[in-house]
Amino acid sequence: MTAPVTTNAPAPLGEGTVLRLGTRASQLARTQSGHVAARLTELTGREVELVTISTLGDRSSLPLETIGGTGVFVAALREALVADEVDLAVHSLKDLPTAPDERLTVAAVPPREDVRDALVARDGLTLGELPTGSRVGTGSPRRAAQINALGLGIEIVPIRGNVDTRIGKVASGEVDAVVLARAGLLRLERADEATEVLDPIQVLPAPGQGALAVECRSDRPDLVQLLATLDDADTRAAVTAERSLLATLEAGCTAPVGALADIAEGDDGDELWLRAVVADPSGSPSIRLSASGSPADAAAIGERLATEMLAEGADQIVASEP
Repeated sequence: MTAPVTTNAPAPLGEGTVLRLGTRASQLARTQSGHVAARLTELTGREVELVTISTLGDRSSLPLETIGGTGVFVAALREALVADEVDLAVHSLKDLPTAPDERLTVAAVPPREDVRDALVARDGLTLGELPTGSRVGTGSPRRAAQINALGLGIEIVPIRGNVDTRIGKVASGEVDAVVLARAGLLRLERADEATEVLDPIQVLPAPGQGALAVECRSDRPDLVQLLATLDDADTRAAVTAERSLLATLEAGCTAPVGALADIAEGDDGDELWLRAVVADPSGSPSIRLSASGSPADAAAIGERLATEMLAEGADQIVASEP
């Protein structure tokens, strides 16, 4: 059931009102929220302060599917918005549930960072150079599925933690490599620590990977309009297609689903191309399909591709996950 729309709307923004931006406590979250705050100040002249909020996903070291999967990194931020403890919140878009919450509006999707996954391995090795039996750490069933499908004889080790924690497991020898989102490494200015950037032909990213969502209360039209200055139309169209696919598959952010939409110039104007994969974490079975159309029809393209994947048995793969 959809939560009721909030009615106790705060007063409209005053001329000198400082905007309170809710963010998770991790270094990466604070860094990307700081980038959004700086850009918002640059575009609107508004002063923005960060408000750190602890989320269940940050406090627990258990696997995400064990503690609730979709939404564990955003629920506390969203409740802070509803309670008027913050004016806006910045999420990693891939962590945001696809089900709408009428109380809240994604007012902006800023330009996307690099969507690809990156490998950080011992001795500067690439994925193909790792010896058979090497231990590769990731907490993502999507990454595990696609790496296992390559048939490299690699052992996937489930891990969680922030960027420092995960890269530290390589330095300590606990694992031979870890796979991370390159966007996070770039935002932390640590991209040079990656030993390989994985081609999406081999490993498709998570739907929404590399993108941020700037969210506020739906009953704040003045704030929705202000935050819209951060929005990037191409990024929004791409992630709309990816998330529409995810929603139609009825899969969460921890499901073994990869998707990537690109917008390119076609003969009759811009075209949106969407590629997707649903794969068992063992690597097989696996379903890979693609679709294209106008960026204006992004949601419909995602729904159509998901429907085709369901007809190929994608629902059985997704249903087999915890």
